[in-house]
Parts: sequence; C-alpha cells; structure tokens
Amino acid sequence: MSQDTQPLGGHDGPYDAPIEILGFALQPGWIDYNGHMNVGYYGVAFDMAFERLLVDHLGLGEPQVAAMGQGPYVLQSHMQFLREVTSDMVIHFRFRLLDADQKRGHYFGQMVSMPDETVCATQEVLFINVSHATGRSAPYPDWAVRRLARMVADHKALPLAPEIGQSIGIRRKESG
Repeated sequence: MSQDTQPLGGHDGPYDAPIEILGFALQPGWIDYNGHMNVGYYGVAFDMAFERLLVDHLGLGEPQVAAMGQGPYVLQSHMQFLREVTSDMVIHFRFRLLDADQKRGHYFGQMVSMPDETVCATQEVLFINVSHATGRSAPYPDWAVRRLARMVADHKALPLAPEIGQSIGIRRKESG
C-alpha cells in the first residue's frame, strides 16, 4: 500500500450509519418533458452526493485525487427507480458502505424525498481505485484502507435493504 500521502479531509470515524447527504438541490434542466427527473440525471445526482461523502467523510474526493494522482472509478452500477422525482421535491441521500478492500469498495445508496422519507431510487455500486499514471488499479494508502474498513464496520449493523444484490430481468409468473 502507498504510504506517501496524508489525508486532505474527511475523518477517521466513527461514521454515521447510514451517512446522510442533506440539502441536495435538483437542477431545473434535469426535469424532462414528462415533468419528472430524466433517468440520466439520477446517476448524476447519486454521483454528486457520493462525492460529498468521499470529501467530507473519507477524504477521498477531488482534492485528494489531485494530490495522489489516483481515484475511484465505477466498475458496476445498478439503479432502481421506485418513485417519480419532480421539480417540487426536496431530496437527500443515504449511503451505506457494504464492503471494501485495499483497492475496491461496494456501496448502496438511497435517494429519499423530504419530508415524507419515501425512497425514490436506489443505486448499488462497485468502485475501484485507479492510478492516473498507469490507468490500472492501485491500492489505497493505509489511512484510506483504515477509514474504509471503519465505515464498513460502522455500517454492518444496518438492516439490508431488499434492493441490495438484485438481478435484472423479466420475472414471469408460472402458468398452470
């Protein structure tokens, strides 16, 4: 593991379970001709909210990426759309880090409407740390591995949401 960097932000825990990202504003251009948030902007909103988690809690966001020359890349993402998000809604996000190792992380996020606390969408992501110099995976520095492990431990007691680990496909009813 890399030893030559120091964190530029975040903290060593304990971490809230789940991590909540509040005060998130929808952009007017994200609303499409159907009067709700366009499907493409759900990913943008989740990404912007997760960036705040990376910066504020783990210290692995843009400032640290610029200093280390490496950062998180998404390997896989799965979103589920559970309720329309319209321009009059206020939303916030909840994140749970499910697992992590020296190079990778697996998280689950929920987009929640306020004030009724209805889950509008979920996202499950597998990410990997990538060196900008080589374009290949790279281990996180020791301090980051410790923070990721602490967050996983702090989130372990949360109940598993039914959307975690779901496959995609057409589910047919048995006839007969």
